[in-house]
Amino acid sequence: MQRILVAGLAVSAVTALAAGQTARPAMPDSLREALPQPLDESAWPPLDEGAAQLGQLLFYDPILSGNREVACVTCHHPAFGTSDGLSLPLGDGGHGLGPARVADAANLPEQRVPRNSQALWNTSAHDYVSMFHDGRVEADATRPTGMRTPLEEEMTQGFDSILSAQTMFPVLSADEMAGHYSENEVAQAVRLGILTGPGGAWDLIARRVAGVPEYAERFAAVYGRAPEEIAFTDISNALAAFINFEFRSDDSPFDAVLRGDGRLDPLAERGMALFYGEAGCSACHAGPFLTDHGYHAMGAPQLGPGKGARFEIGAKDEGRFRVTGDPEDLYAFRTPSLRNVALTAPYGHAGGHATLGAFLRDHADPVAALARYDRAQVVLPALAVEDWAELDDPAELEAIASSVTAPPVTLDEADMQALLAFLDALTDPVAEAGRLGIPETVPSGLPVPAP
Repeated sequence: MQRILVAGLAVSAVTALAAGQTARPAMPDSLREALPQPLDESAWPPLDEGAAQLGQLLFYDPILSGNREVACVTCHHPAFGTSDGLSLPLGDGGHGLGPARVADAANLPEQRVPRNSQALWNTSAHDYVSMFHDGRVEADATRPTGMRTPLEEEMTQGFDSILSAQTMFPVLSADEMAGHYSENEVAQAVRLGILTGPGGAWDLIARRVAGVPEYAERFAAVYGRAPEEIAFTDISNALAAFINFEFRSDDSPFDAVLRGDGRLDPLAERGMALFYGEAGCSACHAGPFLTDHGYHAMGAPQLGPGKGARFEIGAKDEGRFRVTGDPEDLYAFRTPSLRNVALTAPYGHAGGHATLGAFLRDHADPVAALARYDRAQVVLPALAVEDWAELDDPAELEAIASSVTAPPVTLDEADMQALLAFLDALTDPVAEAGRLGIPETVPSGLPVPAP
């Protein structure tokens, strides 16, 4: 976000009437009635503190990656709003974090990770019924395990939630965490299609973790598992428990308004009125998490390798369509939550906009914006790959534009500044500061990734 434009708003967005100030008019009833209900404890699963503390260590430990160089936090760091500060992530084969991350010349990645790293705020909440930009992991009460994924049904047994289950995929991806097949035993198992069972990719990771005495002790205490019983699902469930605790976000200035404890400052409140009124933002960014959890084609620019079906890289990214096969889902992507959105740049499913202001201006009229899109704003480490194949193809560019059905919204610069002020008021200082925080060391003894 262009925080210089709205500096200090997150701190001052909820204001009391200090002595000598002119009394403000009451918030219009129409605006208050448009707001969602405040969040309470029922919105999240119960906290398991022991599991969360175990999950914290695993989240920051590179032991889960094939080459023991990448951790979950590499692409989901609190310093970058639980994302990574890049348009498209650079996983295995990279050094450093955030915009400073560079490719390892001695172990160059074959490709960029195809989609922007999504923020983790509130993803454990009950309202979240799908994961990833295309929702390819989703709750499904008709399935024996209660979820639908691109993998076979029996492969989803043992995961406590869809948040836990989504961890199946990064550890299998060569360009995210697994590495390439000539480099390590996990990547070789993935290459051979051996994912489950003894000697499968997930089992190899679990055996690594079980072989670390401190992890063995913690899994025994939290889950009652002997070292030989520790499964990848246990690791995933602990990670989900950590996310449930660390990345819960419900204490922003906006939340104070929902609880009736305060007011936003006048500029942010005007932005809130636009958001829930004539700008129409709340049509998709609805509810207490500011998302309808749906999928919409909004013409965001595509860069990088694109995403095919399942979890393979493809020549283009057709979004939700690759999950449902429904032509109406072409180029549709999940509506992101806007909580802490000021912290999570870049923006869009492919990270095509470096700042929130730039994204907001283009989002108001995405079809027109595609024609004038400024490619210079992407945040990408140098890598000898093709990043612009889809936007350089007139037919694909037209397909992305023609998928947009939402009418353009006319907003002047004053409106934009007001909306940015409101979006800044969605920043939760408690969540931003962290609860368990970043451990200095992890049980494996491997270095903790740090900016």
